[in-house]
Amino acid sequence: MSGLEREVTLTIAAPPEKVWDLVSDVTRIGEFSPETFEAAWTHGATGPAEGARFKGHVKRNGVGPTYWSPCTVTRCVQPEVFEFAVGLDGSAWTHWGYRLEPDGDGTRVTEYFRLEPKWFLRGYWMVLGTLRGRTNERGMRTTLTRMKEVLEA
Repeated sequence: MSGLEREVTLTIAAPPEKVWDLVSDVTRIGEFSPETFEAAWTHGATGPAEGARFKGHVKRNGVGPTYWSPCTVTRCVQPEVFEFAVGLDGSAWTHWGYRLEPDGDGTRVTEYFRLEPKWFLRGYWMVLGTLRGRTNERGMRTTLTRMKEVLEA
C-alpha cells in the first residue's frame, strides 16, 4: 500500500454473491457507514454497473459538515470487486471499493480507499493523513462489522 491508501479486511460467513448484493447496493450504505448516511443512484442509474452514477450524503467524522458527494462506479466485476470514484467527472479525489474473495464457506471482504496523487491531496495527507487514515480505518471496520451482522443474521 502506498501512503495515500488504507484498507480493512474482515471475513463474513456468507457466500460472495450475497456479500456482493449488499456492498454494491449503495442505497443501503446508511445502514452501515458512520459517515455516509444515505445514497441514491443518479443520472438514470438504477444499480451497479461501470459508469453508473450516484450521490452520497456525508456527515464528515459523523458530526459535520454535511454535504453530497458525486460518485461514479469505476470497477464492477460481480462478485469480485465494486469500486467508485468520488468527485466530479474527470476530477476524482478518492476511490473507494470492496474486494471479495471466497474463503471456505464465507467471503473475505476488503474495504479500501485511495486518494488520487494530486499535489493538493498529497499536501493534505502529509498534514492530516495519519489522523484521517485512522478515522477512515475505524469507519471501514465499523461498516464491515455492521454488514457482517446483517449478512450473518
